[in-house]
Amino acid sequence: MTTVGSGTRAAVQIAETGGPEVMHLVQRPDPVAGEGEVTVAVAAAGVNFIDTYHRSGLYELP
Repeated sequence: MTTVGSGTRAAVQIAETGGPEVMHLVQRPDPVAGEGEVTVAVAAAGVNFIDTYHRSGLYELP
């Protein structure tokens, strides 16, 4: 796990529709809060079943 303040964070990137093989672990720069905004440290995130439909292309986003 990437620690807070390291300058980067781990993210799963999905750039195309398909099976689990289209999911790629990438490093992204830490977000920077703008005026009137805050950043929140996230230790874990869930994946809903409908998220797998989005990834596979069975359920298109508006």
